[in-house]
Amino acid sequence: MNEMRKLTGQKPGAVDHQNVDPAPRGAAQAPFRTRLFAMLLLFALVPTVAVTLVWVGAAARTLTLFSAGSAWERIAQSGDETYRIVTAAPLTPTQRASLERHQAELVASAQLARRFDFVTNRSMRLVAVGAVLVIVLVAVGASRVAGHLSRQLSRPLDELVGWTGLIRSGRAIPPHADRRGAPEFEVLRSGMRTMATELESGRRRALEAERAEAFRESARRFAHELKNPLTPIRFAVDRLRRGAPEELRDTVEVLAEEATRLEVMAKSFAQFGRLPDGAAADIDVAELVTRVSRSTIPDRLALDLRCDDGLPLITGYHEPLVRAVTNVLINAADACPTRGDITVRVTGQQAAAPAGPNSSANADTNWVVISVRDTGCGIAPDTLARIFDPYVTTKPGGTGLGLAIARQTLQAHRGTMDVESEPGRGTTMTMRLPVTAS
Repeated sequence: MNEMRKLTGQKPGAVDHQNVDPAPRGAAQAPFRTRLFAMLLLFALVPTVAVTLVWVGAAARTLTLFSAGSAWERIAQSGDETYRIVTAAPLTPTQRASLERHQAELVASAQLARRFDFVTNRSMRLVAVGAVLVIVLVAVGASRVAGHLSRQLSRPLDELVGWTGLIRSGRAIPPHADRRGAPEFEVLRSGMRTMATELESGRRRALEAERAEAFRESARRFAHELKNPLTPIRFAVDRLRRGAPEELRDTVEVLAEEATRLEVMAKSFAQFGRLPDGAAADIDVAELVTRVSRSTIPDRLALDLRCDDGLPLITGYHEPLVRAVTNVLINAADACPTRGDITVRVTGQQAAAPAGPNSSANADTNWVVISVRDTGCGIAPDTLARIFDPYVTTKPGGTGLGLAIARQTLQAHRGTMDVESEPGRGTTMTMRLPVTAS
């Protein structure tokens, strides 16, 4: 079971995130929206109520200060008494006319004071009713505004909260979303999409690295277990060749051929089971590809080899690169069983290599690009998706490690390896090596 977990990239005790539902949105949506609505409403109502109460109190205090009805009543009573006393005394006509005018002014002022008190009492009621109407209107308007703002804030936030659940469970974020809320939410959405893409790419790289390590560990063990009996088998076959009777010659040759095949298989597993090590050196890729191409491509195939002049040296491991290029060329030759053309190009490239789960190089790196194209049978689409996986092969008796070793070598040099194929028309393998690889 642990081996299966290693091969599938799942750690022991790990949870299958594909079956984990995202964070529940309904449980957080209503409370948050309600709290936000209440806070916005209170933020508008509390100052309004406070200002209205202060305004009503100030108005009542001011009207009370201006109200003088009782004082004018007392003045009118004292004026009447004074008028009665003064009218009993002998007065000149002028004095009596002045007294009459004074008395009329007192009566008119008292009447005005009574009217003002009446209006003041009614005005306080109107002020109270107006204050209530103002509070109701502010409450209605504030509730509409608070509802709109709470929706504009809660919906994008709920959407982003749902996205965090999708990211946590390893699911894809919806490709399109409604543009709700302020423009800043669109910036958050864009940032979360970028983060989700980078996290998914990191997950793929981590899973692929873990699976590759599990495959390498299995390959090392298999190669070790296979090599132990091979040595005595080879010795036994050699002794049989020297002393076997004529009727057993064919059987001995079959044993020798199968032992040789097992030895090649063990060597392939051993190569896949270890990464390039030792001291790196400067490598002329054009010279390496030229030498390997001329020694690998058979004479029945037409080889078109072209290398750009003045290509920079790369820093890397010579023998692993020789094996990687050899494996790619052998696959190209095997794809053309009878006849065909093999086109090999070695060029320089300033542009960045395609970003992918296997690339970790800087976008500003200079590259040396090796392209191998054949006119063979091509690769079926279902096989093309798994062409670099270990133990995947379409050749009888193949181990399925040739391209896996090549890709592993390119990754160890911080390079990339891509494939394009059309069934019936041929395949193109592209290897990119950074100039400063190690």
